[in-house]
Amino acid sequence: MTKPVILTGLRANNDLTLGNYFGGMLPIIDMAKNHSDEYQVNMFIPDLHSFTTPIDHSKLHEQILQTARLFVAAGLPLNDDSIHLYRQSYVPAHSELTVILNNFVGMGEMERMTQYKDKSGKLSNDRVSVGLFDYPVLMAADILLYGAKYVPVGDDQTQHLEITRDIAERMNARFGELFVVPEPVKKQHEFFGSSRGSKDGMHQGLRIMDLQTPTKKMSKSDDSGKGVIFLSDTPEVAAKKVMSAATDSVGVVNYDRENQPGITNLLDIHALLSGEDIQKVIEHHQGVTNYGELKKEIAEQVRDFLTDFQANLQNVDDAAIMAKLEASEQAMNAVANETLHKVQQAVGLRA
Repeated sequence: MTKPVILTGLRANNDLTLGNYFGGMLPIIDMAKNHSDEYQVNMFIPDLHSFTTPIDHSKLHEQILQTARLFVAAGLPLNDDSIHLYRQSYVPAHSELTVILNNFVGMGEMERMTQYKDKSGKLSNDRVSVGLFDYPVLMAADILLYGAKYVPVGDDQTQHLEITRDIAERMNARFGELFVVPEPVKKQHEFFGSSRGSKDGMHQGLRIMDLQTPTKKMSKSDDSGKGVIFLSDTPEVAAKKVMSAATDSVGVVNYDRENQPGITNLLDIHALLSGEDIQKVIEHHQGVTNYGELKKEIAEQVRDFLTDFQANLQNVDDAAIMAKLEASEQAMNAVANETLHKVQQAVGLRA
């Protein structure tokens, strides 16, 4: 590959959320459409990651295809040869490279991963899988196989990106230049840019918060779903969730993530849906004392967004998606196998 690579993926075992749309899908699709002349964009469905925690396996295959449909409905162009859409499990090198890398990663490093601690803490011991423990190494393989320099990640994934860099540097130091080392988190943020000019300069689009518990990320893995806007929600259901969003007893609209996280989250959602600069949204609503009116405005935005998005989804061409998947998977196998062969030679598995 001669172009620098941007890589991103979304798990396929749950309904995707508004946070996934603005934090994962839309930024990379915009990047793909605006910069595919300069960058190769690898958009993959990490289906092997999808059951590191318990799922309903009878639904997984359809959910994988639905994820592809969602990418296309969000605006992913299928006719650009610099943009690839592929399924992780259709490129076997992901699994084999993971097995090799496992032997160069310490147990202590894995035990320090906060994602593992958080997710395993919610499961009984007999349901905590080795796959969950090893998730960061598979993620490293996902990135290193293609020489990806840029990987848009939320705050909960920065540790995994850093260990990917550590693994690449460790292997390169021992065996020579096997891998492209991804850029560090700070440069990733600089490259992808802050979301909609957010007030604190952080990537708020990467971390839309739960409507009921606005101190935690809006997650597709949330059991209740009451604070989560799913892309599959009916517009009316989603609007009701906004109207029921937790706020505070301050009684005045301020952009204050620490003391008014619920109101701040609503303002971020407003900015993302309207496309307005967050500063303008803040100035327009600063000091307003009627939270209900703010919620109504955002509920209407959510209703309109989902109505349009779901109409786009209905018009997606499944045959075109399958053709894109198969073509991308053929191309990705060629690249991944080349990288894997270099590693196999370096560690003594191949002459």
